[in-house]
Parts: sequence; structure tokens; C-alpha cells
Amino acid sequence: MGVFICLCLWSLTGVFVADAVKSESVTEGESVSLNSSVTQIQTHEEIEWRFGDILIAKMKNNKNVFYDTDKESFKDRLKLDQTGSLTIINSRTTDSGLYTVSSSRDTINTINLTVYARLPVPVISSNSSSSSSSSSSCSLVCSAVNVSHVTLSWFRGNSSFSSIRVSDLSSRSDLLLHLECVDDSYSCVLNNPIRNQTQHLNNTQLCHTCAAVSLTVLISAAAAAGSLLIVAAVGIFCICRKHRNTHREETQAEEITYADPTFYKRNRNKPRPREEDNVVYAGVSRC
Repeated sequence: MGVFICLCLWSLTGVFVADAVKSESVTEGESVSLNSSVTQIQTHEEIEWRFGDILIAKMKNNKNVFYDTDKESFKDRLKLDQTGSLTIINSRTTDSGLYTVSSSRDTINTINLTVYARLPVPVISSNSSSSSSSSSSCSLVCSAVNVSHVTLSWFRGNSSFSSIRVSDLSSRSDLLLHLECVDDSYSCVLNNPIRNQTQHLNNTQLCHTCAAVSLTVLISAAAAAGSLLIVAAVGIFCICRKHRNTHREETQAEEITYADPTFYKRNRNKPRPREEDNVVYAGVSRC
């Protein structure tokens, strides 16, 4: 009797193995197999697969039946093997979700499937800008267009130092990440939990173009500054010349001395000495 009970239990455990929720991941366009965990299908055993609450596939009496639903189309993309495992061909991001396989007696397995979109190779380009104040900046931009549930990062060697992320799996976004012109040890990486795409920096061309743009801006700024200096020098020269002429005129005015004239009135009544016509000189005797 005990042996018979053991054989029955062994037979039941051979039908299905109840497990916790499992996770599966795949890249869009690839095929993925969802294990039913059934080791042996009994005669007249019925196996059903559901996507959420929607029945998509059934195995009964060794015959497979597939259902095309209004919500998501699995037409011609589903296969069932002899163990009841389900294979999804040419997977789509819309296939992401919970898949449940059950027997006619109980739930056997639940699998959470995530289908990630294909990753594009990130693009590195130069970005230059200048302002009216003659200041300029030059940087590199790594971009990824129309992506979802990814992280875009700048790496130096194997270390990430700058990143941006979009976590939504159902919507697409454009990502941009800036970096100043540097050496070739940097790379830009776009990744999701199962794949990555890497673009290595070639600054021989990018930073050279970047530097050339900065040099053009610098030359323009220098030319403008030189013009201002010339105008200022001419102005200063004119001011100095005018000041010098004014100073010279003031100096000459100070060196001229004007004397006040003095007039003396002649006395008309003063007698003039008259010459005598006959002058007699007498001799002088000394005693």
C-alpha cells in the first residue's frame, strides 16, 4: 500500500513542478522559449498558455491550438513542443508581460517576459556655440535616437563618469550627453540589461574640427579687439595733440612781458643858457 502511494506521488510530481515567477529577457526580433516545467504530459492532459488573462495557446490530446487575439497578434509566431513549452518567434516589444501555463488541475509556471528594442549604435558628433560676449565653448555630443529602457553613458576606460537614462519600456525618447574635447581613451555606450552598443571616440577629426571652430571665433574676437584698440589709439593721439597745442599757447602767453611807458612833462619856462657874443676872460694872479 505504501509503495502504491509513493508511486502515485511520483507520478503526480512528474506531471508538473510548481515554481515561483521566473524572468526571461530577449531582444526584439529574436525567438524565446518559455519553459512549461512539465516533465511528462499525461494522456488527455490539457495544457494552456495565457498572456495576462488572454488565452493564446492550448495543447489537448496531443493537438495544438493557437489563438489570435484582438489585443496582441501572435498569429504564426507561436509553437508548442511535446512538453508544452511555448516558443515565441520574431518577438516584439509588445510581447512583454506575464505568461502563465496551467494544466487541467493547477497552475504550473508563471514567467515574466521582457522584450527589449534593438539598440542603435550611439553617434558622437562635435557641438560648438558662441555668444555675443565673445565667449565660446566646444564639446562633443553622444546621441541615441528613438530608444526606450536604456542608459547612455560616457566611459573612460572601463569606468563610467557621466550617464543619462530612460526607464520607460513602452515609449521612445532621444538622449543627448555632452563631453568636452578630450583624448581617445573615451567611449560612449548605450545599454539595456541584456545588450550594449559602444562607439569609441575618434577625437583626431572631431576635436580638430571643434578646435578649428574655436580658433575662428578666437580670431574674430581678436580682430574686433584690435579694431577697438586702433580706434582708441587714434582717439588718444588726437586728445594728446590738442592738449599739447593748448599748452604751447598758454606757455607763449606767459613769456611775453609788457612794460608800462612813463612820460615826463617838459618845463617850458626853464631858461636856456645863452651864448654871449663877447666874452672877456681876465687873468688870475696868485700872491
